Amino acid sequence: MRAHLPLVLLLTAALGGCGSRVDSAVDAGAAARGGAPAYGDTLIQALPANISGLIPNITGDKYSHDAVALIYNGLVTHDKDTNLIPDLAESWDLAANCLDLTFKLRRNVRWHDGRPFTAADVVFTYQLMVHPKTPSPYKDDFGEVESVEAVDAHTVRVRYKQAFAKAIMTWSQTILPKHLLEKYMLEGKLREAPQNFTAPVGTGPYKFREIRSGEKFVVVANPDYYAGPPYISRIVYRIIPSQATIFLELKAKGVDQSNLTALQYKRQTDYPAFRKAYNKFRYAANVYTYLGLNHKDPRFADKRVRQAFAYAINKRDLIDGVRLGLAREATGPFKPGTWVYNPNVRTYPYDPARAKALLAEAGWTTTNAEGLLVKNGQPFSFELLISQGSDEGRKIAEVIQAQLREVGVGVELRVLEWAAFLKEHIKKRRFAAAAMAWGIGLDSDQFGIWHSSQTGPDEFNFISYKNAEVDALLERGRNTCRQSERKRAYDRMQEILAEDQPLIFLFFRDVLPAVATRVRGIVPGPIGVEYNMNEWYVPKQLQIYTSG
Repeated sequence: MRAHLPLVLLLTAALGGCGSRVDSAVDAGAAARGGAPAYGDTLIQALPANISGLIPNITGDKYSHDAVALIYNGLVTHDKDTNLIPDLAESWDLAANCLDLTFKLRRNVRWHDGRPFTAADVVFTYQLMVHPKTPSPYKDDFGEVESVEAVDAHTVRVRYKQAFAKAIMTWSQTILPKHLLEKYMLEGKLREAPQNFTAPVGTGPYKFREIRSGEKFVVVANPDYYAGPPYISRIVYRIIPSQATIFLELKAKGVDQSNLTALQYKRQTDYPAFRKAYNKFRYAANVYTYLGLNHKDPRFADKRVRQAFAYAINKRDLIDGVRLGLAREATGPFKPGTWVYNPNVRTYPYDPARAKALLAEAGWTTTNAEGLLVKNGQPFSFELLISQGSDEGRKIAEVIQAQLREVGVGVELRVLEWAAFLKEHIKKRRFAAAAMAWGIGLDSDQFGIWHSSQTGPDEFNFISYKNAEVDALLERGRNTCRQSERKRAYDRMQEILAEDQPLIFLFFRDVLPAVATRVRGIVPGPIGVEYNMNEWYVPKQLQIYTSG
């Protein structure tokens, strides 16, 4: 199953995430039917950035998660309609008090090296997640756990300190092998473990075969998978850090699956040969694009400056000009149309005059010969980091650059390779501003992004935002079993974030995947198209690769 959807960092305009309604550019059932299921063939998928690690519990970027998604399992996962369903656990029971959670584990699961999967691995994974030496951005998901106990080899009992809204969903986190990682956990060397670079071992439908950094990552079908071996024999993730190059490979049929840009989806693939070779899909992602501002920079610590930027950036220009309408304006961190979304918050229509007035209130009252605002003798100019490989991301940054220049603020664009972008700048907080995207997962809890306790180098609040009321609301929203209580907490939180503008919320985009038409078994749903990749197949007469 491929439906563990945590908070993840994305390239500025890379198209990934989960969403709501799915539209297809072809007959909705065309990708699902036709030809008998058969074993064999290879699926080649484009990956727009290099892989930073192979243990998803300690990596925070989407592309590393994508590469290993079919190697691992959690205790639970999601179906096409985003409902929680069993995975390594065959069932669970959450007590009425919302404190006691019991999982019954499957008995026919083995690690890829042949060792049996047991409750000891679940207990170990919990211990790893909370261990002080584990560099994980997901620790907070386990902060409310009081104890995890292996009742027997196939029963796990979890006790929570207080009600926790994500009690069950937390256990979609990847379960890791105790026998291979315990030593590295205790030594605080998980990143150095073979599991993280050269030899990942999981329980999933595919097993690791090969990795070549910057080139490819290869997995092969697991014949012992508990749900039966997957049909497609091999999946090759080709690392191609350029959307333009990926598109050329699609047209040349060197790639079977990738996400399209809005321009490619709407205008550059509307011809018979492409329609014959690929099915196109479209769905609204739980992914928003934003301009991130480092609050440790005194210029951006001033709320009026951040509000000014929100007025100075024309979101409709971005949505219509860059995304060709395939996006919705973001007023905060929740997707419009979902139960948690609050439509009654402060908004920032394009208003350069209002932006200039706010900047003047913040002390930026004079300009130099170049037309840049000046304060205390220093011109208002900063470096905006963007990641290599995203043409849309570059266009978004250029629009922001031009529109901020109109209000007297200089922006210098700096393009970085994705791994260096994360490791040397985001994690070390060595940036003034960055154009990025958040994949926010399926639950409304965003403790890891906004809570003031989550500002460490391996944590997600890398803009260093701090607001005591937001902290309290985040805690209230996760420490309840009642959706109505969560709704009240998150409505107020959105009001504060809209006022504070800790980052500039730009838009929620559509995901636009293309998959080779020879691939069948694709059943689009609100979660997208990849949740059931272990069930995809290529009819025998359409298979083009013989190696497995």
